[in-house]
Amino acid sequence: MAASRSERAPHSPTFDRGVILMRAMILALTLAGIAIPMSAHAAAAATTVGDDATVRAYHVHVSDKDLSDLRRRIGDTRWPDKETVADDAQGIQLSKVQALVEYWGKGYDWRKFEAQLNALPQFVTTIDGEEIYFIHVRSKQPGALPLILTHGWPGSPAEFLKTIDPLVNPTAHGGKAEDAFDVVIPAIPGYGFSSKPKGTGWGPDRVAKAWDTLMHRLGYNRYVSQGGDHGSVISDALARQAPAGLLGIHLNMPATVPPELVKPIFGGEPAPAGLAPDEKRAFDSLSSFFGRNAAYGALMVTRPQTIGYSLADSPAGEAAWMYEKFVQWSDNRGHPEGVLSRDEILNDISLYWLTNTGASASRFYWENNNNNFSAEAQKTRQIKVPVAITVFPREIYQAPKSWAQRAYPSMYYFHEVDKGGHFAAWEQPQLFVEEIRAAFKSLR
Repeated sequence: MAASRSERAPHSPTFDRGVILMRAMILALTLAGIAIPMSAHAAAAATTVGDDATVRAYHVHVSDKDLSDLRRRIGDTRWPDKETVADDAQGIQLSKVQALVEYWGKGYDWRKFEAQLNALPQFVTTIDGEEIYFIHVRSKQPGALPLILTHGWPGSPAEFLKTIDPLVNPTAHGGKAEDAFDVVIPAIPGYGFSSKPKGTGWGPDRVAKAWDTLMHRLGYNRYVSQGGDHGSVISDALARQAPAGLLGIHLNMPATVPPELVKPIFGGEPAPAGLAPDEKRAFDSLSSFFGRNAAYGALMVTRPQTIGYSLADSPAGEAAWMYEKFVQWSDNRGHPEGVLSRDEILNDISLYWLTNTGASASRFYWENNNNNFSAEAQKTRQIKVPVAITVFPREIYQAPKSWAQRAYPSMYYFHEVDKGGHFAAWEQPQLFVEEIRAAFKSLR
């Protein structure tokens, strides 16, 4: 979730008051520590009674009717007037969204992505009453290390598709046979082809438990976990739970902010004296993010159902809601198509639209209801399993090594790379794979 650092025109006093109010709202939500009760809920499929532990093959097919409806809605879009500034200070610019949506309606071909997915081994299984969709590719190399990869928002399992073959078939991609992984890529409940929870309680801890169940159900008695965004939060939760067989985790969006800096960052206060240069850069990046770019999160944390109506009814609305983050959070100099093609971006946006998961995906923020960057909020010091961290230069903030060592006492690997952003595996698949190989080498 990375904030753009584009030059901005001077802000009016009215805008500054708005920034202060938004900071105050986010700070209040974070400091309130609202507890959302865990509760059982009905299974997603009416035919499911309890958990069916079978693993069933899955085939993606979207009806022609749904694709025609999407194109019709795109054609009927009512656009707002153009922004009144020359940059993205008011949000994603009209021209950028119009260009993307026009291509979505007239040039994009969902069937190509559907075929790409169906060329992979896809499955579903029922865990804790929910249908969990996942991709599972086994390596031909003996002794391959099982790896579960977890996406975030506005991402999906599509983030990892370009990493699958380099992970499972390393000798064809500059690696050694002993670098091989078996890869499992699930969709968080409420996302993509996983079912939508009909009750509350599907936060990071519950998802982490489900992931452990999934790995053992697939026959793995030892495995590692990797994640960014929600995936980092879920991997942290899994590491705190420390189930038998979890060897370690790798994070590309770690929770390292020290407790004493959370309130100053959220409150928009100046960086305190005594911070090292990399610590001050991290402080300033997060302060900018929460002050000018985090309203989307505040809305999904508090009112996911309300934004869900727009996401379910307007393709242009959903595209703008998500595309803004691809623009801001990837290492692209303001043009995400430089690292992710339009088709790749629309594969992901279409996945949300065609599964109607805009609202259900947003609810994960409501369930999580936490500061994903705070070491204290994520209870990182409770983690005893080995932790590896890779810092990408266009992540929301670049975690300083000093903060990471303090936050994760069991950290054994820390590396800063020279390119890539929030969607690390998607933007820089080969670099991401090299980091995974290096990070988990000693845990095999």
